[in-house]
Amino acid sequence: MQTSVSLCGVTLKNPIITASGTFGFGREYAEFYPLDKLGGISTKGLTLLPREGNPTPRIAETPSGILNAVGLQNPGVEAFICEDLPWLKQQGTVIFANAAGACESDYEKMAERLDGLVEFIELNISCPNVKAGGIAFGVYPESIYNITRLVKAKCPHTPLVVKLSPNVANIAENARMAEKGGADAISLVNTFTGMAVDARRRRPILANRTGGLSGPCIKPLALRMVYDAAQAVDIPVIGMGGIMTGEDVVEFLLCGATAVQVGTANISDPMAAARIADELCAFMQEQGISSVQELIGALKV
Repeated sequence: MQTSVSLCGVTLKNPIITASGTFGFGREYAEFYPLDKLGGISTKGLTLLPREGNPTPRIAETPSGILNAVGLQNPGVEAFICEDLPWLKQQGTVIFANAAGACESDYEKMAERLDGLVEFIELNISCPNVKAGGIAFGVYPESIYNITRLVKAKCPHTPLVVKLSPNVANIAENARMAEKGGADAISLVNTFTGMAVDARRRRPILANRTGGLSGPCIKPLALRMVYDAAQAVDIPVIGMGGIMTGEDVVEFLLCGATAVQVGTANISDPMAAARIADELCAFMQEQGISSVQELIGALKV
């Protein structure tokens, strides 16, 4: 069976990528299985300078999902390049450096610093835009176009994946604006904004009040958005949102994704991404599918 996929000219041995923020830099998970079983790893969200993140509590369980408000805790891009990247490059998988920022210049500097060092830069535009009164870069089509255009100019040697927010009016239009701005691929969906409340204490459970909802509860919404985005653009789509099994992967591929990211599943089961890769192979064998390419965009409507 042929499980490899081509993404912007880069070959992934299978379409399984671990999602940013759920896999760290891979060191902890390497104790459970060899990371070369994966198509790729999207790193913890990186910023120019180290960040301590939000106050605790930062995680709240919900029915069929979790809310998180970690706040991009990370060691900063220079520490990543010096301490984590050399180790990651030895793991036999494709590296997506997830880059975040608070303003346009942050994103530009991140792209410039990471250009040529990793296989992909994943632009996290769901972070608060300080200069725009706290509005995320990824909400409005015009802001997506502008930030993508600026950042792509700073990473000419590395494919740029723009990670789209689902908290928008029209995901297809936002996908088109990312493509127009020069994105080489898009990934979606990031988390939905949600809230959890302690009824007895009459308080929000998260110290940040709101957080990002992920897990199986968002899969139907994510599938719809991936399908809409894939119909709207000609660049590759990386789908994510509630993937827990190999069959879930197939659903996203059918909706037009070339590859997928596995997130929350890694938290509940440290073997999840490797297991899902094996389950995808088992599904293909059971269905007599010789290549993953047969599944991409093959939804019958």
